[in-house]
Amino acid sequence: MKLIAGNSNQPLAEAISTCLEVPLTKASIRRFADNEIFVEINENVRGEDVFVIQSTSKPANDHLMELLVIIDALRRGSARRITAVIPYYGYARQDRKTGPRTPISAKLVANLITTAGANRVLTMDLHAGQIQGFFDIPVDNLVAGGEFTKDIQEHVGNGKLMVVSPDVGGVVRARAIASRLEADLAIIDKRRERAGVSEVMNVIGDVSGRDCILIDDIVDSAGTLCNAAEALKARGATSVRAYVTHGVLSGGAVARVSASPLDELVITDSIVATDAVKQATNIRQRSIARLMADAIDRISNERSVSSLFV
Repeated sequence: MKLIAGNSNQPLAEAISTCLEVPLTKASIRRFADNEIFVEINENVRGEDVFVIQSTSKPANDHLMELLVIIDALRRGSARRITAVIPYYGYARQDRKTGPRTPISAKLVANLITTAGANRVLTMDLHAGQIQGFFDIPVDNLVAGGEFTKDIQEHVGNGKLMVVSPDVGGVVRARAIASRLEADLAIIDKRRERAGVSEVMNVIGDVSGRDCILIDDIVDSAGTLCNAAEALKARGATSVRAYVTHGVLSGGAVARVSASPLDELVITDSIVATDAVKQATNIRQRSIARLMADAIDRISNERSVSSLFV
């Protein structure tokens, strides 16, 4: 087995390397004057089982292109099998046509990764499960639910918990964690009555006196999450915490979370933390390095990955 890290999330790659006790393969990734990406693998990879660790996070296009060029270099270096380890799969929110003449970019990215020469993909909490079907190669989609369940039990306990989905689309994800915790489930129904009028947040379920746990896969602007926290507190929730797999947190999202009623936002390290995230008092990262390392080990040794979640 060989591990190669792109530039998107070096800390996570190093943590996975430590868990597996496999050193990162030496590679040179640099840019020409016009920003073209050049990759040179500095170790022999002929006949090797190679895992390329690269999230397609901001800047998404640069990191995606870097991933494709690394895969191509490995394929031309005669690697036996190339697995693209993509903790955060960018463009996943563009998984269907939302109107006339709009792209399905998640499918386009799947085609690019396959054409570049990847033999399989390992990712985590895809925005939509059907994206696995966009690939013509095997895809292992890990879930962070187990890590979140452990964290909730460690920091909140199993008392008066209420797991909450911030929208109707996330009910399946929230229900899975509620089942693990043997907790009740509430749903937030957000509606915009007409253009220019703020959203009305209707909470389906009694959250009064409960410790509410919001569950989602991506937090970007954090607007929905903060509005949901306000709605829950307004209806008598004792505390509100959010557990989100991918902390994109673009623009003023960190400031918005810091000023919100959220007691805590817990994200994974699928995306490297910015300085603003590290300094925020109510944002915390939980590492997925051990989970990713276990999955990589199982893939390399041709063992079941799904048994990680039984």
